[in-house]
Amino acid sequence: MLELTVRPNTPRGFTLLELMVTLAIAAILASIAAPSFNGLIENQRVRSVSNDLLSSLNLARSEAVTRNTNITIEQASGGWSYGWTVSAGATVIRTNDGLAGITLTPKVSTVTQVVYGSNGRVNIAAELTIAPDSGNAERSKCVSISLSGKPSINSGDC
Repeated sequence: MLELTVRPNTPRGFTLLELMVTLAIAAILASIAAPSFNGLIENQRVRSVSNDLLSSLNLARSEAVTRNTNITIEQASGGWSYGWTVSAGATVIRTNDGLAGITLTPKVSTVTQVVYGSNGRVNIAAELTIAPDSGNAERSKCVSISLSGKPSINSGDC
């Protein structure tokens, strides 16, 4: 018959040395993964701001037609990077704050506001580049507004 023998005082578990080696390997792998994670964060910030701006533009166009009045999207004091406000005269419809680490730059520097008329068209065609502060052009987006009032997002600079 087959018998199992068990040693009565056999230590079980991990030694301190084994634990330290495992933690050192985990720290090395985490430090390798960290730079790619920063790129992911930049991409998400740019995408978030571009979607927020597109949403505000669509809201302004819709409200202009619904209310049969002019709706203005105006940059915050300090520039587009600090946010923007959607308003109907003195009534504020929506306010968006800027996001740290992101820069919004209009193609034409004199564009400080976009006005949607009651027919859903804008007073001026505009393009805004949304880029991370790191300056990586591959991660930038372009929000453009045609004279018909339709906003769109494209990858890259304007």
